[in-house]
Amino acid sequence: MNRPTPKPVVGGGAKKVLYALKTATRIGLDNTAKALTAKNACKACALGMGGQKGGMTNEAGEFPSVCNKSIQAQSTDIQPGIPPEVIDHSLSDLRELDGHELEHLGRLAFPIYKAAGSDRYVPVDWDFALDLAAQRFAATKPERSFFYSSGRSSNEAGFVLQLLARLYGTNNVNNCSYYCHQATGVGLDNTIGTGTATVEMEDLDRCDFILVIGANPSSNHPRFIHKLKGVRDRGGEVVVINPAKEPGLVRFALPKSVKSMVSGGDWIASDYLQPRIGSDLAVVKGLIKAVLENGAQDDDFITDHTEGFAALRADIAATAWAEIEARTGLTQADIERVAGIYSRAKSAVIAWGMGITHHLNGVDNVEYIANLCLVRGQIGRPGAGLLPLRGHSNVQGIGTIGVKPVLAAEVMARMEETLGVALPREKGLDTMRGVEAAHRGEIDTALIMGGNLYEANPNSAFAEAAFARIGFKLFLTTTLNRGHVHGHDNSEALILPVTARDEEWQPTTQESMFNFVRLSDGGICRLKSVRPETEILCELARRLLPDSPVDFEAFKQHRTIREAIARIVPGLEDLADIDIAKREFHIRGRILHAPEFKTKSGRAHFIVRDLPPVKGGLLLTTVRSEGQFNSIIYERTDSYRGMDRLDVMMNAEDMAGLGLRDGDAVVVESEHGLMNGARVRVFDLARGSVMAYYPEANVLTGTAVDPRSRTPSFKATPVQVRKNA
Repeated sequence: MNRPTPKPVVGGGAKKVLYALKTATRIGLDNTAKALTAKNACKACALGMGGQKGGMTNEAGEFPSVCNKSIQAQSTDIQPGIPPEVIDHSLSDLRELDGHELEHLGRLAFPIYKAAGSDRYVPVDWDFALDLAAQRFAATKPERSFFYSSGRSSNEAGFVLQLLARLYGTNNVNNCSYYCHQATGVGLDNTIGTGTATVEMEDLDRCDFILVIGANPSSNHPRFIHKLKGVRDRGGEVVVINPAKEPGLVRFALPKSVKSMVSGGDWIASDYLQPRIGSDLAVVKGLIKAVLENGAQDDDFITDHTEGFAALRADIAATAWAEIEARTGLTQADIERVAGIYSRAKSAVIAWGMGITHHLNGVDNVEYIANLCLVRGQIGRPGAGLLPLRGHSNVQGIGTIGVKPVLAAEVMARMEETLGVALPREKGLDTMRGVEAAHRGEIDTALIMGGNLYEANPNSAFAEAAFARIGFKLFLTTTLNRGHVHGHDNSEALILPVTARDEEWQPTTQESMFNFVRLSDGGICRLKSVRPETEILCELARRLLPDSPVDFEAFKQHRTIREAIARIVPGLEDLADIDIAKREFHIRGRILHAPEFKTKSGRAHFIVRDLPPVKGGLLLTTVRSEGQFNSIIYERTDSYRGMDRLDVMMNAEDMAGLGLRDGDAVVVESEHGLMNGARVRVFDLARGSVMAYYPEANVLTGTAVDPRSRTPSFKATPVQVRKNA
């Protein structure tokens, strides 16, 4: 049977250069240059660009270090303000706009308010807005409130947010990590005693092997591709494990390399495995099995620095190759070949993304990635270790400074002693529990700082109903998104415009995925009526908590906030004078180049977990396109995959078995919902796999979570695909 000839798998290249030029021209070359060269951390991913070394310089000092994501992120900040006549349209009018159109209406330039029962927002002044917000929270029992921050906010704003919430009386404080890398934090804490990366950026220039599993950095972390190419240039190996043969992970035309552009791209992956969706744990057990059967484990490291190895060896021995092959769709020879490459590596880094964490056993997956690293002793020394690929530019920092429902006992005690306060001890709601409580009508007020929590949720119908039952919602944002127009028909909503990072009135700090704290100068003025998040939060606190022992007026000074953080959060002592010293730093106490693990015994733990139940039929994974960042849609087409946002990708043989042809209109259905208006497209995917874009496909995903990390399963939803009659 004839199959469609697949398109060449190449990412990057001239199309990205032309897109960047087009975007820069639209927003003005002067504006673009000013935004990209200012000393501010990149607003997009957490890879580590910008700060005091310069906007287009990474934390390792490499220049130019800029990518399409950087330009996309800056393009929306530089937009003019939304005209008032646009805001005057009804919610039903605004709901006709998709995420791309809402994002590109312009910057929100003034506070807007929608009364309960009203069908539209109206402009209001700042005093009215802040007084109203304080009144609504004052009238709410703290346990019936919810506070949330995205990972783009600064450390300073995040610290004030969580402090405000706790002094108000609730630990219902959350950030977006519960919907992305919370499983990483739990899994690494269980194995090595800390939930963050064990490498710094320079280690990517020292290693001779990188394994990328469950991630697509060519679209989501483009600057990481330069590091992968560097490994290949040094004669090292890059192995990718992903159900999809992703453009850019096989071959990538690096825009800053003339040779790469002219030659049609550089080879990135030296080997590529495509397992079935949801079989990650079996894949990693297979890799460990091959390492052990070849005697390639590091016995000295295991003896000196770990515990629990005998149980792991028994678990691996009891896992038959036949079961591994049946679950993964890979052959024993495939897995042994990759394990052999890993075993020969002198210095190896293992990197992963949400293809690992977005499962009901996401923590198990992370624990076994740590097992794979430990069994070869590839941790606690230069050039080797574990690298979770974080998304939002400060999502790690937001967690570090306490925007989470449970604080470490030491941090809680230090906060009380330093600030002279008493904080609530009741366990706070994680993100999904907060949304579930809202769905039950148990949340009356919510403060949502940045992000798009509505579209970040699985099960779109459930999310809209949950939002609709929150009586008063306060949003802090730079632009409008679908979360501002859905779920508000009978409730109040107040939206306050905030400064972008490079517009902050005072310097702010952010933490990269390499545990490196960067200082952003801010200072650019584009819109006169927007305010910093810290200014808004402190004004709200002053109105809501007039008798608080904390002087929130003083906390309007970021230096005061940083001095408090330095006294409260272990490892951030150097934050106190960062604005004076201009000295960016790695956080103290994190595992980097010595095998000193943060467990009670000081040893790393091998963890044993069972394989999960097998799911039959077609499994859906949701993915992001090259032209988006998280839920923000910059382009409606995916220039790397050659897809539109309602395209559903499948293996050609699976399509033929269902009587489908490339381009057919289809309906995709799960037990949670129905996706209409889609068309099916041939893509190089493992058998049994379906791939569709987030957040459009969230209508199909459910609210079940990994019991240990509370992370929803966006990546393994049973679905049916049928031709649209």
